[in-house]
Amino acid sequence: MSDAAQPTAAEVRAAAEAVKTALDRHLAAVERRSGEDDPAVYEAFNQLAAAAEVYDELLYDRYDEVTPFEIPGTEDSLPPYAGPEEPNAISVLIRRDYAVAEPQRLLAQAQRVEAAEYGDGPGADEDAAGTIHGALGILFGEFEPDEIASRHKEFGLEEGDSTLWVTAADEAAEPGEWLEAPFEGVDPQRVVCRFDVSAVFDDEDDEDDEDDEETARGAGADELDDLDLDEDEDLEPLDAER
Repeated sequence: MSDAAQPTAAEVRAAAEAVKTALDRHLAAVERRSGEDDPAVYEAFNQLAAAAEVYDELLYDRYDEVTPFEIPGTEDSLPPYAGPEEPNAISVLIRRDYAVAEPQRLLAQAQRVEAAEYGDGPGADEDAAGTIHGALGILFGEFEPDEIASRHKEFGLEEGDSTLWVTAADEAAEPGEWLEAPFEGVDPQRVVCRFDVSAVFDDEDDEDDEDDEETARGAGADELDDLDLDEDEDLEPLDAER
């Protein structure tokens, strides 16, 4: 960063004062909290996190220094739970992202499913099994999502981010009620819990541990990695009776 773009010492000092003010407000909110999920405490926490983030960035830009503490980010946090104390129903919302890392493997598996299901009969859709979107439709129609997740490498897929939300409801939805827009209208205050998986949570700086892991693999591991397996040899056969 150029000197012209650097924040001034006064701006850094002002950001530090803002953190102090936010700390006082947060403590006052905690002391006056009305319950475990007091909205005032939640708001004061977000204000403190935002002030600390600004100060940390300015401190680094001006002095190439960082703070010794870290406040969790608030972008993915949820507001206090405000749903029913005893939910009569729940909804489980799941999103899993994949990259099509090996298209040929994906196509080969889809063609195997079609062959196992129909053989050379009239039900087989060779055109669908020969396209990426068609192959995806065949595989996700054949296998449960959890099985796809556990065997994604066999299908030429690479895992991306995933999240699972459990939301509470007063009563179960009527059949077909939300099918046209299944992910609309989710109330964050009715989320009972959520579970996120992402590469951003990995410790990218812990290179020493990675080196130790490579050493622990032992002699001969590289030879196994270098084996040129036949395309069909490392795929688990499909059950023709599925």
